Amino acid sequence: MSQLVECVPNFSEGKNQEVIDAISRAVVQTPGCVLLDVDAGPSTNRTVYTFVGRPEDVVEGALNAARAAHRLIDMGRHRGEHPRMGALDVCPFIPVRGVTMDECVLCAQAFGQRLAEELGVPVYLYGEAAQTASRQSLPAIRAGEYEALPEKLKQAEWAPDFGPSSFVPSWGATVTGARKFLIAFNVNLLSTREQAHRIALDLREQGRGKDRPGRLRKVQGIGWYLDEKNLAQVSMNLLDFEVTGLHTVYEETCREAQGLSLPVVGSQLVGLVPLKALLDVAAFYCEKENLFVLEEGQRLRLVVNRLGLDSLSPFNPKERVIEYLVPEAGPEQSLVDQPLRTFVREVGARSAAPGGGSVAAASAAMGAALASMAGLMTYGRRQFEHLDATLRRLIPPFHAAWAELTAMVDADARAFEAYLKATKLPKNTPEDKDRRAAALQEGLKRAVAVPLALAEMVTSLWPALQELALCVNLACRSDLQVAVKALETGVFGAYFNVLINLKDVTDDAFKDQVHQRISSLLQEAKTQAALVLDQLEARQE
Repeated sequence: MSQLVECVPNFSEGKNQEVIDAISRAVVQTPGCVLLDVDAGPSTNRTVYTFVGRPEDVVEGALNAARAAHRLIDMGRHRGEHPRMGALDVCPFIPVRGVTMDECVLCAQAFGQRLAEELGVPVYLYGEAAQTASRQSLPAIRAGEYEALPEKLKQAEWAPDFGPSSFVPSWGATVTGARKFLIAFNVNLLSTREQAHRIALDLREQGRGKDRPGRLRKVQGIGWYLDEKNLAQVSMNLLDFEVTGLHTVYEETCREAQGLSLPVVGSQLVGLVPLKALLDVAAFYCEKENLFVLEEGQRLRLVVNRLGLDSLSPFNPKERVIEYLVPEAGPEQSLVDQPLRTFVREVGARSAAPGGGSVAAASAAMGAALASMAGLMTYGRRQFEHLDATLRRLIPPFHAAWAELTAMVDADARAFEAYLKATKLPKNTPEDKDRRAAALQEGLKRAVAVPLALAEMVTSLWPALQELALCVNLACRSDLQVAVKALETGVFGAYFNVLINLKDVTDDAFKDQVHQRISSLLQEAKTQAALVLDQLEARQE
């Protein structure tokens, strides 16, 4: 899996397009960096850039962007709604794929040190990179903003982590660090700035101070007014969307606004957003309103509608969801993104992967998809209207399973490639031999884990499949019969792949435990498949 770090530098310029474009070019021209988004705000006079790359590449990209800003931005003339303390105000590094938070901390440290040394500016570390607890929070470091820096830098407790303790009027100071995904989310109000800020104070975790905390954990917020849109916004930073989600922020803002008789007119996402954050919103509204929406694209459309994300400008998930912009693997690596003919040709080629494990996963995925199709061909028809509630319960597990099983097509091939890579490690010295042996064992266990997970996934579907067999539209009987055999074949394939990789594992306890489990799952598949087929065969037209 390739390493990928996201860097989201915020520059204090949102009006001068020449400056905005010059900083963009600095990132784009950095080898290994891919610029994903540029979000400029005239009222905030701030532009948020989002780019990704390997750890060492994004550090270079951030430095190149900072060099451009150093030439072009003069903080002495800056005015804007957003809190700020420097030309490059904040520059976080976020783990995306194959990278730990500790590695992002190293990125922030390397960037901060080099920025301070080259440009001679003060640099602070925050978030996961903070050296002290008092500097973990960005608002704490930024308190007083640019205007307070001359006096703040004289205080020993606010000596920068890198660079001089002297005020640089044209630059100010920069904050860099490592953090989880931060989602910048603004809710639009037809109100005054003061009313929006009042709501923000009531909601944000910090509240109005230590004695009056707000309601929403891991949320920062302020209120401001956008002259160019003629409306106010409650501007929120969600520091951990899995603690407080977008829907919670939106619903709570609506409740506060209703109490003040203020209209909410949609919302705005700034920059990119993780797919899960939007799907969590979809799940919330599907449950709240008892909606039956399966397809990912339709669920995202629901989110855009319920949150009013297109109220200020079009919201295209393909351009705003980071997973869509940065797929896990390129087309030349991903098996499931290839045409069927190409996949079959690769299976038939003179190479070890893709092999039986990937084919087993593909078979099981097709089985789950067919079961989903049979359910959907029954649901919503007038003659089966009495089954709607049952089918709403039965179909989603198959829909979710085919997506997960499809991902296992590539996962199995990658796991085997990891084992093959270990076989090529040097074995010249005793230390080399020990490292190679450990890597081989780890590779074998990974190669076992994928087909075992496949068999577990299929096993979880048998109860729903039995129930579906009793009520499915008989016009789809043959489809469900094929689904049953495809799922059973997937488990057979998983069984054989587990055994072939298990034989060279030296951990006897692990080997015995896995062998017993996969044997049990295979027997369950045989029994359940026969039972479902008998149920289908017994049904009369």
